[in-house]
Amino acid sequence: MIYRAIGLMSGSSLDGLDIAFVHFHENAGKWNFDIVHAECYPYSAEWINKLQSSIQLNALDYQLLHAEYGHYLGSGVNAFINKHQLHYQVQLIASHGHTTFHVPQKMTAQLGDGAAIAAETGIPVISELRALDVALGGQGAPIVPIGDKLLFGEFDYCLNIGGIANISSHTADTYISFDVCAANRVLNLLVLQVRKAYDEGGQMAATGKVNHKLLDALNELPFYKEHYPKSLSNAFGNDIVYPLVVKQGCSLEDALCTYAEHIAIQIKAAVEQIKERMAENEIPQKMLVTGGGAFNTFLTGRLKYHIKPLNIELVIPEEKTVKYKEALVMALIGVLRWREENNVLSSVTGARRNSIGGAIWMGQEA
Repeated sequence: MIYRAIGLMSGSSLDGLDIAFVHFHENAGKWNFDIVHAECYPYSAEWINKLQSSIQLNALDYQLLHAEYGHYLGSGVNAFINKHQLHYQVQLIASHGHTTFHVPQKMTAQLGDGAAIAAETGIPVISELRALDVALGGQGAPIVPIGDKLLFGEFDYCLNIGGIANISSHTADTYISFDVCAANRVLNLLVLQVRKAYDEGGQMAATGKVNHKLLDALNELPFYKEHYPKSLSNAFGNDIVYPLVVKQGCSLEDALCTYAEHIAIQIKAAVEQIKERMAENEIPQKMLVTGGGAFNTFLTGRLKYHIKPLNIELVIPEEKTVKYKEALVMALIGVLRWREENNVLSSVTGARRNSIGGAIWMGQEA
């Protein structure tokens, strides 16, 4: 069976809207994929401000923005379809939306009204991908591990370094995944001081030195003492980590260097937690690394250094997979919802059971 779907992802780093058009082929439970076209549509300064300030809005204005952003997403999909001549080829759209409020086990909210997307595109839309898991007592995150399991099962670990770093792995008896730490969100906030969107290749971080007082303070944050399943919201990076880094008062280069070191240390600690569940944890293993952080050679270099004693090889795939893996997995989650198959794993979210998450909005009249 072949499915042709678009996945939409807006991450906490606010670099833009990721759109991926993917062909999926399923045969006897085995899945293969081809990212046919993919692009990132950068947000304007106006949209960055709207998304950043959305949690300060009153209820009515928030709902109005929810609808407005949905129409914005639909317009973006239409532009993408027109550019790549995909008319009548897209069977469904799966939209993650942009996370605003995330209170594990209680509620989660993503901007981007699925009905508005469907109205704009005339294509069936699947949205609200996390809501059922939270209603079932889960964290509502991470949800990408279903893609790691079905599409990248040959890797022992799948690490995504986006605004938030998260990791997943299959052990002898279950599938484990959890958020590790705030990542690019904090690094990008730091380089805004010099009017840059990000530290390309980690070049600025590479010229700095580790501030051990700051590093110790970061590593002592209570979140890191919690056991999985666990997840993070953008507020952790924005309101807790970033002010802690700034308060230390070190140079920008030293702050970037120290925070990259912190990310690498926390990823190593996450791997060590997972290895406790593995029957054979001494054999050579492979870790797939995706997300914007995979292009930060300073960060990946520090990560290689820290996990080398654990006998793990880092594998960075081709560029499209690195950049658009999350949009790819959103498309898969939508396809699984359409097939009425589980698309959120309770073993990684802590929910009472696996679930078939997502609301369906039909784009055309029956």
